[in-house]
Amino acid sequence: MATERPRKTRHGEIAEILRVKDSGVRETRDEADKYTVVGAARRRTFANWLTPIEEHFVCHRNDIPAIDAEAWTVSLTGQLAGALSVAALKEEFPRVAVAHTMECAGNGRGQHRPETGSVQWGFEAAATAIWTGAPVSSILRANGVTAPSDGWLTAIGGDLSNDGDVFARSIPLSKAFDDCILAYEMNGEPLPREHGYPVRLVVPGWYGVNNVKWVEELRVMDSMVTEGSLDRSGEHAFWQQVAYRIHPRGVDPDANESVETVDTWEQLEGAVDHPYTFDGNVKSVIGTPDGENAVTPRDGAVEVRGVAWAGDDAVERVEVSTDGGWSWGDAELFGPEYAGAWRLFRYDWRAEPGRHALLSRATDDRGRRQPATISEPDDWRDALDEDAFPWNEGGYAANAYEPNGVTVDVLESDDSRSEP
Repeated sequence: MATERPRKTRHGEIAEILRVKDSGVRETRDEADKYTVVGAARRRTFANWLTPIEEHFVCHRNDIPAIDAEAWTVSLTGQLAGALSVAALKEEFPRVAVAHTMECAGNGRGQHRPETGSVQWGFEAAATAIWTGAPVSSILRANGVTAPSDGWLTAIGGDLSNDGDVFARSIPLSKAFDDCILAYEMNGEPLPREHGYPVRLVVPGWYGVNNVKWVEELRVMDSMVTEGSLDRSGEHAFWQQVAYRIHPRGVDPDANESVETVDTWEQLEGAVDHPYTFDGNVKSVIGTPDGENAVTPRDGAVEVRGVAWAGDDAVERVEVSTDGGWSWGDAELFGPEYAGAWRLFRYDWRAEPGRHALLSRATDDRGRRQPATISEPDDWRDALDEDAFPWNEGGYAANAYEPNGVTVDVLESDDSRSEP
């Protein structure tokens, strides 16, 4: 392994970034925040719709809890009562599968300048899997919550920190009823330990932080989790009200019991001060060519292929540039189409020999297009109007397209060499 230079974390301690040379997988152990991270193996991962489990990124904040699946229960609290065993989840509720593009809210953090703390993701912290489990709506209805309301569902993970603080995240009941599941399988296999075995919350289209692993409690509340709202020891609200908030440097966000919109982009446009990271922003990544090897056109063309996603919204359009953004052409969307999961795109490029800068940018069905760059820290307010994503202290929710581009060398094709 080769070790990159140390990086400062939120607490000012040292995080050591390790890169596995042969596979391209990035592993991180952040001793202050206790993040454990594995990145998707290669850019080519993003040329396919389904991500293999071994290439799905991993991020968790505390040690994986000791697990006895037969004894594990999910407590139902707040406006609920009782507990569910893993066996009950499998036997007493419908079994459904959802496709979900899970993206770490810190994906793109490493593209911020100046650098922000914690794991320096590029574009690799995103993946699509098929998750199988019990619908949250069925669990709620069976326990007396019969319809969505203005309330919130708080999921609490079993991965306690050393000082007993809890990992808790709240989502609106409307989203919980819509398409969320308590998952116990991933890509047709039992849920791996690092992905939340024996049960995790899956929130299709929303940033990974909302997809709580090792779920040990579901609580229906009138508000989001706030400090002291869980009737248990330790700190409750850090991961909801402090971390994973989008704000300029030097700001301590105020806690909110509720917000008017959970659409991350709408919050950035001014609907919420210091937005929360709920649903994913529109984004795209080119998977092939991957820039690792030169390409030779076949019949004069090179196929550019990648993926695009937009959280709760649909991808309407993907454009590709092969000249660093000077000109753009429309790509074709194809393959599976599921709410909350990415779409494949392809573009036939009439490639000339030489070195080329390839970019992709996606637009969602609300007309919101990826910005080109990440702004300077002091340009927070005007960033979106200036075709930039706001630099923010946590490095969250970035979706600029220029940092995700790929440089490709094109060789002279066999056809051209054979011409007289």
